[in-house]
Amino acid sequence: MPTCKPLLLNAFNMNCVGHINHGLWAHPRDRSIDYHSLDYWTGLARTLERGGFDGLFLADILGVYDVYQEGIELILAESIQLPVNDPLLLVPAMAQVTEHLGFGVTVNLSYETPYSFARRFSTLDHLTRGRIGWNIVTGYLDSAARAMGLDGQLEHDRRYERAEEFMAVVYALWEGSWEDSAVLRDKAGRRFADGAKVHEIDHRGEFYRLRGYHLSEPSRQRTPVLYQAGSSGRGQAFAARHAECVFISLQDRAKARELVRSLRRQAVEAGRRPDDLKIFLGATAIVADSDAEARERLAEYRRYAAPEAGLAHFAASTGIDFSRFGLDEPIRRGNRNAIQSAVDNLTAAERAVTPRMLLEQHALGGRYTPLVGSGATVADELARWVEEADIDGFNLARTVVPECFDAFVDLVVPELRERGLVKHDYPLDAQGRPQSLRQRLFGAGDRLPQRHPAAAYRRSGAGAPMPSSPASSQALP
Repeated sequence: MPTCKPLLLNAFNMNCVGHINHGLWAHPRDRSIDYHSLDYWTGLARTLERGGFDGLFLADILGVYDVYQEGIELILAESIQLPVNDPLLLVPAMAQVTEHLGFGVTVNLSYETPYSFARRFSTLDHLTRGRIGWNIVTGYLDSAARAMGLDGQLEHDRRYERAEEFMAVVYALWEGSWEDSAVLRDKAGRRFADGAKVHEIDHRGEFYRLRGYHLSEPSRQRTPVLYQAGSSGRGQAFAARHAECVFISLQDRAKARELVRSLRRQAVEAGRRPDDLKIFLGATAIVADSDAEARERLAEYRRYAAPEAGLAHFAASTGIDFSRFGLDEPIRRGNRNAIQSAVDNLTAAERAVTPRMLLEQHALGGRYTPLVGSGATVADELARWVEEADIDGFNLARTVVPECFDAFVDLVVPELRERGLVKHDYPLDAQGRPQSLRQRLFGAGDRLPQRHPAAAYRRSGAGAPMPSSPASSQALP
């Protein structure tokens, strides 16, 4: 087995029945139809913490996947991320039964107002004692825009321009509205906070106008850990500037390594360091006591999987209705306002891609090539990915729950721990407390480093804006 740096582990899930590997909800041992039960989520959180996972990453969408066959009949039949409940409301319950597990939650900024959004994440950072992260997305579904009362989405790159301004506003609220010493909690003097150290934010921009104080006192991390998954050119530039954790889904090691190098290079060009980005690969693991048993389990899972459901999900990502093409007809480029990297990867293949080929790729209901084997075999493959692609960790998508996570924790994690690739115990901070999510991922404190663009919104000890504070988000006297 190759030697490599310690790796990071996220479970990849969604507050719905069908997430990535579609159709497996029908397996007799699968419990994903209990997604609306708190016991389902608190049990998962306990399992992940027992296995030393760094976080649970919760995906989310607004809108429905109505591209394939121009409707949602198949989407509803196979519960392809519909119904889907709010992921944020799960976090306090899971935080209550854990001490260390982090929570990265997807929220689409295109349909949020920065003022109320910033308060929700500050609240979660308080309640989790610094274990919350935000996956920044701008959306790609026209159905979401229509549901939110709009005629359609902004064009792809304009969505990122709006996202840049959104980030400026929430950085000003999280980092610049309250000074660290503003909160006194002085009962005898009847002064909870020092009014001279709480500042009004005045932002006047192209997309947002805001004049007000951040409603929450500073939380442990202030700004949540920032996740992002954009792989288009514009998405990569955004990630290099803002993200701390980046998700990629390329299943070819050489292509993944090329993307990782590009992201790290762009981070340096943005004034950051290569290791300021922790890069996670989307993966599926099917594990059993032996390689032969794992192959049998894969065959069993495939009998319940729904390749066409996976194709319908992918259709929404590309904006192409694959049902319009014959099984062996080459697929042509479609909607450029969908996920650009998905469209480009599909139409830039060396040979024409057909629906039949995509159905074969979705044999397990999803697009990830499964890692199949004993705990030792899967540990070997994970280590090889880290070594050869220079990624930092994995987003492990569910198959049949809860057994997929139980098997990984019971069979793969001990192998990784024996090889020094995963921690045996969660470390504590200098005060003997469980570490914040950011400190555990980067080993350098609870707050964003000074080289991150959010630091420009911080205040000096005297309360004045730092000289580099952007003029568009200034404090009022």
